[in-house]
Amino acid sequence: MSWVLVKDVKDYNDREVTLKGWVYNKRSSGKIWFLILRDGTGIIQGVVLKNEVSEEVFNKKDELSQESSIIVKGLIHEDKRSPGGYEIVVKDLEVVQIANDYPIALKDHGVEFLMDNRHLWLRSSKQWAILRIRHTVYYAITEYLNQNAFVRFDSPLLTPNACEGTTTLFTVPYFDLGNAYLSQSGQLYLEAGIMSLGRVYDFGPVFRAEKSKTRKHLTEFWMMDAEAAFVEHDENLKIQEELIRFVIRSVLEKNAMELEILERDVEKLKKADAPFRRMTHREAVEYLRSKGSKIGNENDLGAKDEVMLTEDSDVPIFVEKWPKEIKAFYMKRDKDNPDLVLGADLIAPEGFGEIIGGSQREDDHDLLYQRMVAEDMPLDEYQWFLDLRKYGSVPHSGFGVGLERLVQWMSGVVQIREAIPFARTIYRLRP
Repeated sequence: MSWVLVKDVKDYNDREVTLKGWVYNKRSSGKIWFLILRDGTGIIQGVVLKNEVSEEVFNKKDELSQESSIIVKGLIHEDKRSPGGYEIVVKDLEVVQIANDYPIALKDHGVEFLMDNRHLWLRSSKQWAILRIRHTVYYAITEYLNQNAFVRFDSPLLTPNACEGTTTLFTVPYFDLGNAYLSQSGQLYLEAGIMSLGRVYDFGPVFRAEKSKTRKHLTEFWMMDAEAAFVEHDENLKIQEELIRFVIRSVLEKNAMELEILERDVEKLKKADAPFRRMTHREAVEYLRSKGSKIGNENDLGAKDEVMLTEDSDVPIFVEKWPKEIKAFYMKRDKDNPDLVLGADLIAPEGFGEIIGGSQREDDHDLLYQRMVAEDMPLDEYQWFLDLRKYGSVPHSGFGVGLERLVQWMSGVVQIREAIPFARTIYRLRP
């Protein structure tokens, strides 16, 4: 009798199989009882009929508890009323372990209790659905990049300096060499990579010691950073838009069941798969002021501003051409207005805020050097970065995608702590 995964039972209709998993729920009614079994790939209803199983098997209804692990043998039967459209008529049932006093019952619990028991909360249907969407988003990003000539290029997590200053970085004593820092971006190293490989990306955990308490911030999160040689500002935005629209289509195609579990409005995701809008920072400021915001000409967008900016838009909005004072030293100035940089943030609709930050990079050695001197940066530490502008410099651009921010938007989950298996925040280091 074949051991199959729940996701594959459709291929075994009217055949006997073995399923292995956990009891999600159960109920009984006289000479019949039902169990809901989950195995990580899906859920299925099991039907246990008294006259078709041994007395020992039938009486296991009194023994089994939520999250007990079991092995079930039986006949797959199509039933449109059952979860997933199939059920298993149980012939035999083996208990692997009884889960006594499982702490997370099928009822509402407080957030702190659930976060304290995150290792168990992961098993709930909504958390399962979110993490499966995360899986799709991750692989959709890499699939798009791999199809478009980007090469995986892993940057170090321990760095001797910072991409944008050390004020929000975690410091790590590093043997006899002084302090190292946990990276918040692989961008500078990726710029070295493009001089070898043309287009590169990295994808992994990054760290930010920012004392933020919002629903959108983590101290450890996953970032995809990409860089491309000979790509300038407009093409950089085009790549970003194509990438996000590819992710949207992938989630809609592969995660219909998960989106339904989360009660996600898929029509909003479908509408977002359309040409993105663009606004300059100045245009965004003027629009926000017309809506009542107090934002200044040289201010970054706050969370409320991002919500306000997109509340009447079905698609994400690129906010481009920012004042140089509020953006990083490595961003290239706009040739038509040197007070602006060729940077852009992509703001998702439905209140989900920024999901991408990127820019064309300064490729002129002397201009970059002057900016670094003006910002009193330690030039010895960054000489290798300046070298990239001395030996075969080319126009180039890049961007970073926050995985958890994108998963939030795709899944519709409000709190970013649910978009990662184990959240790290300023108040949480366990489990």
